[in-house]
Amino acid sequence: MSTLTLTPTAVSTDVASDPLLDFRNVAMQFPNGTVALSGVDLTVKRGEFVTVVGPSGCGKSTLLRIASGLENASEGTATLATKRIGYVFQDATLLPWRTVQSNVELLAELNGQPKKARAAKARAAIDLVGLSGFEQNLPKELSGGMKMRTSLARSFTLDPELFLFDEPFGALDEITRERLGDELLRIFVEQQFAALFITHSVAEAVYLSTRVVVMSGRPGRIVDTFEVPFEHPRDPDLRFTPEFAKLCGQVSHALREGHS
Repeated sequence: MSTLTLTPTAVSTDVASDPLLDFRNVAMQFPNGTVALSGVDLTVKRGEFVTVVGPSGCGKSTLLRIASGLENASEGTATLATKRIGYVFQDATLLPWRTVQSNVELLAELNGQPKKARAAKARAAIDLVGLSGFEQNLPKELSGGMKMRTSLARSFTLDPELFLFDEPFGALDEITRERLGDELLRIFVEQQFAALFITHSVAEAVYLSTRVVVMSGRPGRIVDTFEVPFEHPRDPDLRFTPEFAKLCGQVSHALREGHS
């Protein structure tokens, strides 16, 4: 059985070319015999936004669980060059009795950060995601988009070098989803973290990413990879250009071919 290997962040002096996440021939078979992944090779470097698309049940979320250390691969190696990981789920998973400020402080609190330090980090993260003024609101007083911003801010308090996103905008309406995508890209340009993002939306994948990875049906394997040529920062109107539509069409075609 393979395990997640941690290596020091500063092994190489050439940080830009050093993968923060490196999968080599990763496979996953669950105890019930289900084979979720087969022969996956994937790297994510600092400053890269890599999005994975694929049919339901192809092992996309399993990739994230292996990357985070929540699961061990059955075969292959998964090497992680940082301990500073942010994990954002589709459900915002906020504690209903805690305010936005208190929810954002939670991970830093569990990580043992002093009260003043975590409060300051939480305020900075809340400002970063555009929620200033809502610090004392409870989750029941927030829209779906605001809850997701709170979840994102909570992860930022750990100063992540690598972000893992498991369909974080999947439950939102299209307009809110696009607005949060724009905000996430703005933060990505500012922070230059590495990101591995899971989505079912081809358009979302192309708009957000530096690279789109297409997976087959179960057992999931990588069937195609697309470098996204559009520079950051990206204008929201990019979504309506012929070049964007063409690339979306190519990704969709690869997705259908991989599922057949």
